[in-house]
Amino acid sequence: MVDIELIYKNLGKKIAKVRGEKDKTQEELAHEAGLNRVFIGYIERAERKPTIKTIARIAEALDVELWELFKF
Repeated sequence: MVDIELIYKNLGKKIAKVRGEKDKTQEELAHEAGLNRVFIGYIERAERKPTIKTIARIAEALDVELWELFKF
């Protein structure tokens, strides 16, 4: 069975990692993705479960393909 919680945890870690590699703050990423900075923090800590649409907005703001955020 697929562990959905683990997927969200790994996704959050990956977003934080890519964001760091791109030298962006949570605030910068949030602004570019049209999201709230606090929400970005929740996603990175796997405290919220973003929709695919939201994940796509984050990927676009990070200038990566959507699938790259799921490569963990």
